[in-house]
Amino acid sequence: MSILCGLPILECVYCLGCARWLWQKCLYTAGHESENWGLATAEEFEPVPRLCRLILSVYEDDLRYPLWAPPGGYGINPDWVIVKRTYEETGGCATPYMIYLDHDNVEIVLAIRGLNLAKESDYAVLLDNKLGQTKFDGGYVHNGLLKAAKWIFDAECELLRDLVEMNPDYRLTFAGHSLGAGIVSLIAMYAVQNREKLGTIERNRIRCFAMAPARCVSLNLAVRYADVINSVVLQDDFLPRTTTALEDVYKSIFCLPCLLCLMCLKDTCTLEEKMLKDPRRLYAPGRLYHIVERKPFRIGRFPPVVRTAVPVDRRFEHIVLSCNATSDHTIIWLERESQRAVDLMLEKDRIMEIPAQQRMRRQESLAREHSEEYEAALRRAIALDIPQASYSPSYGTFAEVEEGESSGSSSGAGSLLSFKRMRERWDNFIERLFDVDESGRMVFKKSST
Repeated sequence: MSILCGLPILECVYCLGCARWLWQKCLYTAGHESENWGLATAEEFEPVPRLCRLILSVYEDDLRYPLWAPPGGYGINPDWVIVKRTYEETGGCATPYMIYLDHDNVEIVLAIRGLNLAKESDYAVLLDNKLGQTKFDGGYVHNGLLKAAKWIFDAECELLRDLVEMNPDYRLTFAGHSLGAGIVSLIAMYAVQNREKLGTIERNRIRCFAMAPARCVSLNLAVRYADVINSVVLQDDFLPRTTTALEDVYKSIFCLPCLLCLMCLKDTCTLEEKMLKDPRRLYAPGRLYHIVERKPFRIGRFPPVVRTAVPVDRRFEHIVLSCNATSDHTIIWLERESQRAVDLMLEKDRIMEIPAQQRMRRQESLAREHSEEYEAALRRAIALDIPQASYSPSYGTFAEVEEGESSGSSSGAGSLLSFKRMRERWDNFIERLFDVDESGRMVFKKSST
């Protein structure tokens, strides 16, 4: 009899778990994770659509006669393509890639395409991983992606070194999408650890843009390499939000039957504090840029807004079961929406008519803000007891975090947000002082004069 009396209580607990699952899977959208992040600027986000087009060009067999070019073309010069590798040349060890010497933007780019659903070798790379299987620089990384990254780095190391030495003022940029994004993230980390193999190149000349990346690094590495790696996520993209094993990806996307599965409820209801303290759990790498263009219970797309931060907690933990979860992952949509976002940012800057000198000062202040955000993220990680999140002098990016500075968890998060709010306060200050006349030029308000 006592067992029967306890059944209603168990049913209530189960229903509450199902309701929380529904919230996190179906309604946890509209940029909920990034609602407190700061806004990105045109200067820092401008390379994203350009690199997306460069990644798209890797799919072409002949760049002089492209078949799948986006509106406006790829914007590249075929004569500047140094090398272009196919599946036959990589032998299935990695996806096809291209090395491009971009003289217009003063950078050497290694671009890697994403997963090919028709190639078993790509599945083999993605599935080659177990929790805690591979350690790297005091953290954990995806085993299959690291092997692919090392293969590409070893194969092209001499060529990259020659290009770096012949172009001492050029940046070395790694760019990739989906599976390729995970590979280039680990190539960038591996290159930073082996800079002597690339000649005389400083850490600040190496950068990586991972478009819709797979979760490939532990949390301490994701934060510590945020000055090198930039991850771009479009709205509800499923891959940065779920585990990298392919069968888990599909289980997470098509898991309506899991309403009756206690395992799914267990994973969904696991406390985030417990997940953060698991040193083997993998995350999207580096600084995050989240493109938000839809709102809950609204129809259609809105002008895209790009938010950015170096978050520690709330780092795309829960997958979203929306009708756009898979379409947001495609490189085509990512290129279109990132270009729209850049155009809106540039239009806003044009209306405000920011002088060139002031623009340079804004770039310098942006670099300082990013550096301060890294320090705040490290303080936050130490306050949350993230394993192996302590300062390492070999990175040369973060100021040393003393114990007294990391006593409260809220102080790190507050300082993380304050730096971005400074930029918003400046925009508000300009709006209070100036008006836009009929010709589109800015003039002082009468009340201010």
